[in-house]
Amino acid sequence: MDLSGYEARMPTVRIGSIDVFYEEHGTGDPLLLIMGFATDSTAWLLQTPEFAKHYRTVVFDNRGVGRSSKPAGPYTIHEMADDALGLLDHLGIRRTHVLGLSMGGMIAQELTLRHPERVQKLVLAATYPEPDADVERTRQFTLGKMGGTVTAEGAMQIDLKAIDPLLLFQHLLPLVFNPEFIATQLPRLMQLFGGALQYGFSMEAIVGQMEALVGHKATDRLHRITAPTLVLTGDADRLIPPANSDILARHIPGATLVKIPGGSHGFNIEQPELFNRTVLEFLAASGR
Repeated sequence: MDLSGYEARMPTVRIGSIDVFYEEHGTGDPLLLIMGFATDSTAWLLQTPEFAKHYRTVVFDNRGVGRSSKPAGPYTIHEMADDALGLLDHLGIRRTHVLGLSMGGMIAQELTLRHPERVQKLVLAATYPEPDADVERTRQFTLGKMGGTVTAEGAMQIDLKAIDPLLLFQHLLPLVFNPEFIATQLPRLMQLFGGALQYGFSMEAIVGQMEALVGHKATDRLHRITAPTLVLTGDADRLIPPANSDILARHIPGATLVKIPGGSHGFNIEQPELFNRTVLEFLAASGR
């Protein structure tokens, strides 16, 4: 990928009690990208160059991953939304487009609900308004693969020291990508996810993010979202079933729902041209 012509500014800023790493690419109206669970801003590498041709594109590492602080959990989606808001304040951005993927979509929901004046247009990709039975089964299966369990009260019990981070990513790959894509792109995928490990990896922080996922509940507040909204999902998403996007689109007034045929949970990486075009066309359209 040719990244020439994109001058990135890559500092770290103190927000509350944590340091948040971020990058800026391009110029124009602001566009904030919020990544998902256990993944740093590197996962936007197939979006950033295209988006930066049109927007002042800001990416950052959520608390718990990459070059941002990794405090002990549990985390909440509320405080992660506050991290994003603090970054916007630091950058002097009063109003921005927001794109959130997976857990990032949950953070984007909270940011928009709590600070509607700050969000111009909203894109919610491969995400949910609150965990359903399928999501809970996936959580318990994932914990089981890592040697952990969920108690009758819903609490997670796990020996963090016994977990190999690469094995965690290897377990998640079949849930995130289509089998054919994994078969042909496995070295590139392991390089992508393995790259996040070079900045340090805390299983305690990852479990903290997982607890934030479980605690996210926004369905009964979605009707308050007034920003023009695109709900985007792949119809082959195995991690967060596309029925969750139906719920989002049904509850957010005037929302546009787009389902990518054959799209996996990681369709921003698997089908980047289609993902990017769909987002850019929505952002460029007037009104809703």
